[in-house]
Amino acid sequence: MDISASLVAGLLVALLAIFTVIRAVRIVPQARARNVERLGRYHKTLTPGLNLVIPYIDRVHPQIDLREQVVSFKPQPVITEDNLVVEIDTVLYFQVTDPRAAFYEIASFLQAVEQLTVTTLRNVVGSMDLEKTLTSRDTINSQLRGVLDEATGKWGLRVNRVEIKAIDPPQSIKEAMQKQMRAERDKRAAILGAEGQRQSQILTAEGDKQAAVLRAEGNRTAAILQAEGQSRAIDEVFQAIHRNDPDPKLLAYQYLQALPQLAQGQGNNFWVIPSEITTALQGVSKAFSESLPPSPATRAKPASDDEAAARAADDTAEAAQAAAEAVADAAEADGRPPRA
Repeated sequence: MDISASLVAGLLVALLAIFTVIRAVRIVPQARARNVERLGRYHKTLTPGLNLVIPYIDRVHPQIDLREQVVSFKPQPVITEDNLVVEIDTVLYFQVTDPRAAFYEIASFLQAVEQLTVTTLRNVVGSMDLEKTLTSRDTINSQLRGVLDEATGKWGLRVNRVEIKAIDPPQSIKEAMQKQMRAERDKRAAILGAEGQRQSQILTAEGDKQAAVLRAEGNRTAAILQAEGQSRAIDEVFQAIHRNDPDPKLLAYQYLQALPQLAQGQGNNFWVIPSEITTALQGVSKAFSESLPPSPATRAKPASDDEAAARAADDTAEAAQAAAEAVADAAEADGRPPRA
């Protein structure tokens, strides 16, 4: 009995010693910290690695993460300056720099940071209208960070960044904004279409202008060349006439040949027979009445002077009658009487 009692007592002592050693040795991971209270009062903060405490006297509190932490808060309703309620979702990046202050200065630093973020957000957004709120995220983030960093400094926290994840206006405001954006896009599309049409018309007008200028220059060049050609032709004809020295008889005969063409114009309401027709006829008659030098055929069959004169008179009469008939036919074709 005594031996068994002593064995049990020795086993209990060994177990108590092992348990005491386990309670005395504390291993803290990297980037963690643990606060130690001795007899109910803060004693020290355990650093990463192997630490020794006094069992049953020192109390070791749970670990505190010293790494940068990310906390996403649920959307909070915020009233803007123009009395519109928007839902704002925020994300907070912070880090514990003083484990003692984070444990003893505030009961729950996460809850405190959340409530401080909500109140600060309402103060900042409450001084802005909806449009400015939607376009001033950087301003809101910087103001939130400044206020939170200053307030959480005594809690052993450092706020690194504050980001607004979403800003949700009411559904009616969303629909109005969509209509406004659609109207703006339609307006820009109409302006771009008008600009394109205007530019097209300008380019078309410039092209027509250049084409007209080029056509006018071409017509001018063609008219100049045509006038030069006609001038040269007239000069050549004039020089040829003067070189050949024609007599009035030939000119009178050419005048009689061109006389029927005067009545062929469609725009002539009346046709005038020039008074020079008699002079032309007289010249033709005189030309035919004069004796011409005999040709080889004539020389083969000589004729008497009386026969030649009679034949010349007959030819003159026939020519005069043909000219008169041509004039009468031209006047009858136009339906107007000839005028002398």
